Amino acid sequence: MRILHLDGGREWRGGQIQTATLLRGLAKQAVEQRLLARADGFAEFAPGEYSAASILAASRRADLVHAHDGRSHSLAALLCPGVPLIVSRRVAFAPRQGWLHRWKYRRPALYLAVSEYVAGELRRAGVAQERIRVVYDGLPEPQWSEERPETPVVEVLAIQSSDPGKGASLAAEACRLAGLPLRFSDNLERDLPHAGIFLYLSQMEGLGSALILAGFCEKPIVASRVGGIPEIIEDSRTGLLTPNEPAAVAAQLRRLADDPALARSCARAARAQARHRFTDARMVEQTLAAYRQVLQGESTIS
Repeated sequence: MRILHLDGGREWRGGQIQTATLLRGLAKQAVEQRLLARADGFAEFAPGEYSAASILAASRRADLVHAHDGRSHSLAALLCPGVPLIVSRRVAFAPRQGWLHRWKYRRPALYLAVSEYVAGELRRAGVAQERIRVVYDGLPEPQWSEERPETPVVEVLAIQSSDPGKGASLAAEACRLAGLPLRFSDNLERDLPHAGIFLYLSQMEGLGSALILAGFCEKPIVASRVGGIPEIIEDSRTGLLTPNEPAAVAAQLRRLADDPALARSCARAARAQARHRFTDARMVEQTLAAYRQVLQGESTIS
């Protein structure tokens, strides 16, 4: 089995972390694979040049092409017509319409949707159910120290992002209303162990792999009730869901800050769920099963 992976993202974000996690897992299964990518974070995999010429040449030596983003989907559909194509679909918005896009979305043998929500968007765009499989994000469990400093004030941690959809201004206003300090992080693995509450706000989200990381770290979570997020956060069990309104977010933050028993219960349930449903081993196993079924030419994927 020779897999050609394509990742056209320039920045190191959740999708690229998932691609890297998959590459490491498949390597342990002795899968022959090659990566063409643009983000600097892929250096450990010695990626080839991400260009039309390189994709065309590399696809001739591949049994299957796995496109990990929309740009790669487009290029693979155009340049690799004789090779089975699998596309990871991570975004929450519906596929575009128009004859060119309809042609593009007919090309893949299978879509790996990151959530049931994303799978639903594909179905609404006309992709047949038998060409969609939900494979949730997976992460290796971080090996954090059990010694975590206690702070007298509950500090809220949110992701530092220039993306307006990630709700930085909303987070700041909600924490002001809740009377809780807020810190933005550009390195969750470093900062999550010291957080009191993890706040994840978004206008549109396919799933939200940072929530899985927070679950592994056993942190109470407040997150937007959008997209695939409710597939990770079950309200009042593995965290609290909220509308994207300052007063509503503030109320959920205060609820956790004022009820330590609820915060501990949600944090423990989030960790148990991460260890059961969102491991890297599970994600790799399901992806590898999809590869095998496509290569065996099965008409349906169950």
